[in-house]
Amino acid sequence: MQRLYAARFGDLLAGDLRVFGGPSTIEPLAGRIRAEQVSIVLRNTPLGMVANILNAATLVMALWGSPDQTKAILWASVIIVAAGFVGLRARLSFQPVKPRSVSRRATQNLVRNAFLFGTWWGALPVLFFSGATSAAQVVITCLSAGMIAGGAASFSTIPIAAIAYTLPIFVGSAVAIVWMEGAVNLPVAILIVSYAITLFRAVLAHAVEFTQRFILQAESENAIRRDVLTRLPNRFSFNERLENALVDAKQFDQHCALLLFDLNNFAEVNDRFGRAMADALLVEVAARLRRSTRESDGIARLEGGEFAIIATRDIRPDQIRSLAKQIIEAMRAPFLIEGREIYWRASIGIALAPTDGLDANQLLRCVDTALYRAKTLGARSIQFFSASDDEAAARRRALERDLSSALANDQLWLAFQPFLDLGNDRIRGFEALLRWQHPTLGPIPPSEFIPIAEETGLIHSIGHWVVKTACLAAARWPRDLRVSVNLSVLQLKNKTLLDGIVVALAEAGLEPRRLEVEITETVLISNFEETISFLQSLVSLSVTVALDDFGTGYSSLTYLRKLPLSRLKIDRSFVQDMLTDADCAAIVRSLVELAHELRIEVTAEGVETPEQLDYLRCVRCDEAQGYLIGKPLRIGEIPGIAAEPVGQELST
Repeated sequence: MQRLYAARFGDLLAGDLRVFGGPSTIEPLAGRIRAEQVSIVLRNTPLGMVANILNAATLVMALWGSPDQTKAILWASVIIVAAGFVGLRARLSFQPVKPRSVSRRATQNLVRNAFLFGTWWGALPVLFFSGATSAAQVVITCLSAGMIAGGAASFSTIPIAAIAYTLPIFVGSAVAIVWMEGAVNLPVAILIVSYAITLFRAVLAHAVEFTQRFILQAESENAIRRDVLTRLPNRFSFNERLENALVDAKQFDQHCALLLFDLNNFAEVNDRFGRAMADALLVEVAARLRRSTRESDGIARLEGGEFAIIATRDIRPDQIRSLAKQIIEAMRAPFLIEGREIYWRASIGIALAPTDGLDANQLLRCVDTALYRAKTLGARSIQFFSASDDEAAARRRALERDLSSALANDQLWLAFQPFLDLGNDRIRGFEALLRWQHPTLGPIPPSEFIPIAEETGLIHSIGHWVVKTACLAAARWPRDLRVSVNLSVLQLKNKTLLDGIVVALAEAGLEPRRLEVEITETVLISNFEETISFLQSLVSLSVTVALDDFGTGYSSLTYLRKLPLSRLKIDRSFVQDMLTDADCAAIVRSLVELAHELRIEVTAEGVETPEQLDYLRCVRCDEAQGYLIGKPLRIGEIPGIAAEPVGQELST
């Protein structure tokens, strides 16, 4: 029971209004309210201390020459010294920007100091009123009333501090009046107490209103800082917390870690399953993040499937890697959304402060670079930012800048890799492969510059150029040869793509049947229904469609049944292992048989040895492509190769 009373008394001294029937608050909101209250008091304190000094000097002048002169000087000296010290300290400690939070102890110390000043002013009428002249009594009364009013105003946001300051003055005034002779003194003392109660009620009403207004404002600000869907802090709140963490790191030589967590290809979930399921997935991801992180870690949703975690405790690299692994493992289990099991993987990039920087923008660039490297290394990858990432990021920025002018500067060109008809050993056509010859960096692999083209939107203009150039090249070949071009996810989302293909065919004078469009399963996952509509439009023009890299993704048989496919391309990973791995051989054989049943031709990619070619012939595969057949060639080398049978050369 004693502990309970002690705790409640501590709450009272800390400014808790529940004792007076005010609103209940919990940390850290209570700390923010105290910060606002103390800031107001500190702002008023220097002026209040000047008033204390002037009032003390006024008392000395009023009692100068009286028997109480020396006592008045001593009393005033204490006030002047204390007020000067407190005022100067308040002036030095005042900050234009309010602190984020103030501790309970700081408020308790403020209440204690208010009580000490109030007690000293409460002693004024007790010590001097009875022996003073009428004029001096008027001065003492005015001084006491003025200090009561000033104190109540200064501490109006903290009722307990206002009470601690003004109550001793009221009590001292009442006692001094009661000691005076006269029947009227007792009613006057009672009147003073009544004034005190009225003043306390006014102060309390103001404090409660102030606190309620602050709570409403905090709730409004909290709503602005929350992601509507996941209820996690949003980017705005994240930026604030990161700035605060970096300020603490600078001021107190602390460390913090920033983790950037991204659901790989989240946009594909949105496109494939719809917005409602994608939102439900994000809510579940947020819940798993809360369970897999520590209470001290600050989680925020930035955008799409990207989340950030700010860690300010236990931030050694091994501890942060352990935290990242917990997050990755939390995402491993399937997400059960509306009765469906959705498997999704994530990657995490990590940057450390101050090691990787103490500027928010710099740290964000570092963690974004680390995340990019993690995503390129594959799902469930965890990567810390390293010095080499700076070089990679600089190279990427340079490539992004130079790619925008690569077309105009004739740095892009097409290589053509042949398809071999395994029935008559003749070339059936060529796949157009985009290449970039950078003037200073040399050949840039497509795996490096194609993602940049997609992210910057350059893929649309580059893709149009590829289709147009491929059609112009094929128009000069024998009429039984086709040309194949690859289309990415972003290209298919461009509403003008179909018109661009029609124009390219017309300008080149190429028969539509000689153009083949290759798509991957990623394209289908992204937007299945719209992709079907687009492909059917192509087929209506007599353009053929091939499904590339089949077997490496979801490999849904729905694709083979619903899509207007003319060709299925078996991924090179199966072809390369089919002679040594019975499972791969069975997959190749089964895919060929299945495709033929559905009247779809089959092309095997990555053929590099005669033995692989012989096996493909045995299982009745229609075409082969790979280095054994021919490497990607420049356009100037195509006519001579295309005009010659190649069966004899390949059989030797």
